Amino acid sequence: MVSPLNIILIEDYDALREVTADVLGQEGHHVSALACAEDIGVCVSGLSVDIFILDFNLPGEDAISLAKRIREFYPNVGIVMVTVRESSSQMAEGYRNGVDIYLVKPLAPATLTAAVDSLARRLVGTPETPNLTFSLSRLLLNGPMGSVSLQLVESQVLISFNLARERRLESWQLAEILGSVNEPASKTVIEVRITRLRKKLSQCGAPKNAIKSLRTIGYQLCEKICAVK
Repeated sequence: MVSPLNIILIEDYDALREVTADVLGQEGHHVSALACAEDIGVCVSGLSVDIFILDFNLPGEDAISLAKRIREFYPNVGIVMVTVRESSSQMAEGYRNGVDIYLVKPLAPATLTAAVDSLARRLVGTPETPNLTFSLSRLLLNGPMGSVSLQLVESQVLISFNLARERRLESWQLAEILGSVNEPASKTVIEVRITRLRKKLSQCGAPKNAIKSLRTIGYQLCEKICAVK
């Protein structure tokens, strides 16, 4: 058996999500089970992720485009796609966009755990070091001009940017990330937080406009950042 892994499971079917998380948990892995991709940013802050397990038919978005963004942000992470479809063209597209393993439902628990173990043993490559990196475990942003620590909520915003389509977040999404359960953050709070994060990116070597404002929409991160442990 491989060492315990940090696994992010994204499955919108409640019963299947619970069963899958339980199966992996019994193998000693730490599993964060999510119902949708939008929850990733908050979930992985401060956590080094080893493997993502994605259901293909996620609400609002197919998992192939999500896998592509995950691969860009986590260049050395494992990605497992679980689907009821067996289309060769779909699988080929998935592999081109970062998927490591395809598993077809219905899926025996032993097949899933064996696939996870096999993938974990192969996650030993060292990717090329990008210009900007973010240490998930240390909440440390690194660049050619130095390193700077991020607050937990800043790391949640940064991760959410990197995993969003075109690295864009709408104002309402930022309001939810930066607010509380019962009270979304105000426009002023969002602007202050973005200004501080923009400054920290600049201190590490990113351009001053690394996060640009999108009128009536929100904000967009214009720099590629890769996650490291």
